Amino acid sequence: MTARARSFGLVCGTLPPGSLNAITDVPGLRVGHRTIREGAIRTGFTAILPHDGDMFREKLRAGVEVINGFGKSAGLVQVAELGQIETPLLLGNTLSVGTGFNALVTRALAANPDIGRETGTVNPVVLECNDGWLSDIRARAPTEADAFAALDAAATGPVEEGAVGAGTGMSAFGFKGGIGTASRLLALDGHSYTLGVLVLANFGQAADLVLPDGRRPVPPEVPAPPPPERGSVIIVLATDIPMESRQLTRVARRCGAGLARLGAFWGHGSGDIALAFTTAGRIAHHETADLVPLTALNESRIDLPFRAAAEATQEAVLNAMLAAPDTTGRDGHRRPALADMLAASRS
Repeated sequence: MTARARSFGLVCGTLPPGSLNAITDVPGLRVGHRTIREGAIRTGFTAILPHDGDMFREKLRAGVEVINGFGKSAGLVQVAELGQIETPLLLGNTLSVGTGFNALVTRALAANPDIGRETGTVNPVVLECNDGWLSDIRARAPTEADAFAALDAAATGPVEEGAVGAGTGMSAFGFKGGIGTASRLLALDGHSYTLGVLVLANFGQAADLVLPDGRRPVPPEVPAPPPPERGSVIIVLATDIPMESRQLTRVARRCGAGLARLGAFWGHGSGDIALAFTTAGRIAHHETADLVPLTALNESRIDLPFRAAAEATQEAVLNAMLAAPDTTGRDGHRRPALADMLAASRS
């Protein structure tokens, strides 16, 4: 069984988690991975499919917060401007952004023959972190076929965490990082709603990690002073709460509070990006009405999803780190497992 924060008695915040404590607690949302481990390669793709329809035809409201912009993700300018996403989301390494972009374009063109002819083009969203410490990123190993494999593997249910998919070669706070997820349940107007987070954790300066119980685990053999913080983190937040894109941007911003609770300070060389979307209320590509109805969260109730975003982000990062095993990669570079250190401290 994969280790998670709660199996070590680490609880983040006060709101209850969903049944899976994962982004897939949001109804209809699917996650898939394609993992590549060959020679000096430790990389892959992770795909998030927000709904089972055609995302180009039925877009979703979204917002993006660039916490620190040292990154090369694709598609975020249009998300910030229009407040919509219109493709599945792909996560990968920095030099595979173009490959992921092409794969999403290929799928969108195949499903929509009018793209680039009778209608506009498509805005793929591909998010990235640099896995070059553990993986030979210069090899540019991920292919479009690998991206398709991640998309085709997407499923509901438990999400595989740790050194999988895009997280295969990632590091966090000097330990092995990767993919992690968590969720929170919220009550609004007598109904239960879900907010879920999935992170690609590749950030944090060694010796800065702070656990919810106050402990500060330090990886072995950390040089003094530790190397500069040059990682990145991608946070994807999904919810079924009806919200405007402006509200989603506000909620995405609070994911940064979850990072800060862990000891992160969003270093100069770190690309820290949070993208939030709601599955409530799809936006038709060929809408004919001049005015469209919109149900949205009462602004005075937004503190609840703010809290949920911070808590779920903090726990998702810990789940990523605790699920990831001790890993040796390119040129013998190694990242120890946080779970091994915490397990040893119990004995």
